[in-house]
Amino acid sequence: MTKKISLSILMLVLLTAGIQSQAAKTAITVPLTFDDYYTYGEVVEALKALHQAFPDLTRLDLVGKSDEGRAIYCLTVNNPKTGGELSKPGIYVDGNIHGNEIQAGEVALYMLNYLLTKYGSNDEVTKMVDRNCFYVIPIVNVDGRWHFFNDANDPSSNRGLRRPHDDDNDGLVDEDFPDDLDGDGNITTMRKKDPFGRFKTDPEDPRLMIPVKPGELGEWTMLGPEGLDNDGDGRVNEDSEGYVDGNRNWGFDWMPNYVQMGAGDYPFSGVGLKAISEYIMQRPNICVAYAMHNTGGMYLRGPSQKHLGEYPPQDIAVYDYLGKQAERMLPGYNYMIGWKDLYGTYGDFVEWMVGSFGVYGYVIELFQSQTETFKTREEEKRAGPGQEGLSALMNESNTTARERLKFNDNLAMGELYKPWKPYQHPTYGEVEIGGWIKFSSRMSAPFMIKDLVHRNAMAILFAAKHTPQVTLEAFEVKRLEKDLYRVRTRLVNSKAIPTMSTYAQSKKLYPKDMLRVSGKDARVLAGGTLIDKYRDQVAYQEHRPEVQFLVVPGFGKVEHQFLISGKGSVTLNYESRWAGKISKTVELK
Repeated sequence: MTKKISLSILMLVLLTAGIQSQAAKTAITVPLTFDDYYTYGEVVEALKALHQAFPDLTRLDLVGKSDEGRAIYCLTVNNPKTGGELSKPGIYVDGNIHGNEIQAGEVALYMLNYLLTKYGSNDEVTKMVDRNCFYVIPIVNVDGRWHFFNDANDPSSNRGLRRPHDDDNDGLVDEDFPDDLDGDGNITTMRKKDPFGRFKTDPEDPRLMIPVKPGELGEWTMLGPEGLDNDGDGRVNEDSEGYVDGNRNWGFDWMPNYVQMGAGDYPFSGVGLKAISEYIMQRPNICVAYAMHNTGGMYLRGPSQKHLGEYPPQDIAVYDYLGKQAERMLPGYNYMIGWKDLYGTYGDFVEWMVGSFGVYGYVIELFQSQTETFKTREEEKRAGPGQEGLSALMNESNTTARERLKFNDNLAMGELYKPWKPYQHPTYGEVEIGGWIKFSSRMSAPFMIKDLVHRNAMAILFAAKHTPQVTLEAFEVKRLEKDLYRVRTRLVNSKAIPTMSTYAQSKKLYPKDMLRVSGKDARVLAGGTLIDKYRDQVAYQEHRPEVQFLVVPGFGKVEHQFLISGKGSVTLNYESRWAGKISKTVELK
């Protein structure tokens, strides 16, 4: 009896130890690893773990809830010892606005992990965090990410917000999703043997099909994604989640659904998007914004539509400087203009940021399917340049597909592609099911994640290095007469991004920077922009000369001259929405 009790206790101890060991394996610890994709719950836990590990540098905000009630979090990185959040240039980063664009969230999370774990040991990172404030929302479409992991999907499904909609006008909503017929967690493709079909087996790889030539007998008919006629209306997969595109629902240059598919009923109809917009509006220090998507290898700037007109040339110079540096950091990526080089969009997020707040904004399309190669150098030379970007994915030739299958077979050990298997379909009879799994095609294999997230995070941090950094000096204090002094000031911006975009100036989105001169026993008689200090040429301001409105350009300076009557000390106060505040005191003597 004693032996039995001891054995039971031992088994209980071992079982408990095993559970604890498994829990330890699945717990989110800092530094984070990026050898696989994080679920929605794991991203939330990672944000909490980073905040807990670095409480002095972070603040974790619940921005709002999604349409299905899931939490949307922003982790703010700022060193309060070097100033408050709103007193510093703000960098906004988000990802996963489309539910299937998983690795976009990984880049945002990696950047947070990198900034915080490198702070104090890497001088560049330490200076960057001390000087800037980072607002990072890794997952915008939290419902989409949750459903992508937890439901069966293909690489491109589950993109929109979870707002129920009657897609097929039958009085029901979201009643005919694709179905995981073979229970493998993926929605792949159905095909059926058919001598009159439009496809036949590819002789070089039987997993693929090629179109038949005119007059040639076929072998296969393609039936689309796995699915059943769940509502008995004679159609398959015609009413999945209501399609509101999270990147077509923002309140700038928005157009209704008959103009822009996925626009939603009205701007900010997405519950989570509205919460994020309100959060952003409370942070006027944001000067550059990045929204990450998941395929094509593109570094995109606006305008999003031709009718909006080109950005001012001064702003284009900034965009070009940052964009061309990004091309150097991201091999194979192309710096492009949205409407001109890709396609036009209405109501998208980055254009809302540019048009509403005058920030500099980029979209990064991450993964390049053409990196999934299995060629020697000689074979690459013979093949020549292939399709790039989204066109390579959407118009994949069998040559490309064969290459990707070789990559799958030899570098992913077959895990990215499901071989064709027979299935007895209630409508179509005997069919075959197979194809690319959901974690493929638009995203990299797990072993490629680290390089992708690091390079893209570094491109963002390059822009963070170039947020405006302004110094103020009184480079001359000269007595002209008994109580009359000439004071010359200089504001210098050592970085590429100006203290206000030219677009924001042209649209008068908010006031320019302000330089104010004041003194208890002093009065400013005249003040204005110093045009030529050697010839004493000054554009004096007619009214209130003690207050000057200005913008300090990137890699540039602004000089002013003031004629001041009085004595004692004079204070120079500079205030900027993006560059913060500076105060200097000079003595009239």
